[in-house]
Amino acid sequence: QVQLVESGGGLVQAGGSLRLSCIASTLTSTTYNMGWFRQAPGKEREFVAAMSRSGGSTVYSDSVKGRFTISKDNARNTVYLQMNSLKPEDTAVYYCAARVGLWVPRARDDYDYWGQGTQVTVSS
Repeated sequence: QVQLVESGGGLVQAGGSLRLSCIASTLTSTTYNMGWFRQAPGKEREFVAAMSRSGGSTVYSDSVKGRFTISKDNARNTVYLQMNSLKPEDTAVYYCAARVGLWVPRARDDYDYWGQGTQVTVSS
């Protein structure tokens, strides 16, 4: 059974930074394509960023491009989301996800495994 556990969320002022972590148990980050999604209250879960299993390719949503960075540490089976220049509209629950098959980074419904989420709140 694959488990993804996110951490690193919290309350931060606008303009601040946070780094989210996603630790993957019983899988290696080189086996799965990894993604980050977020869901704000009353809204659908949306794509934020993704990285191919090789680590050679990354994709970002337009709303976070240039501010967020996805990375991974294969030795620690951990994927990170560095979030800089945070805005109030970034407030959401952030989810880590893993996909076994072909890399389709933005396809939320194609991811196989999900974490429980971590809350990020950005105050103005």
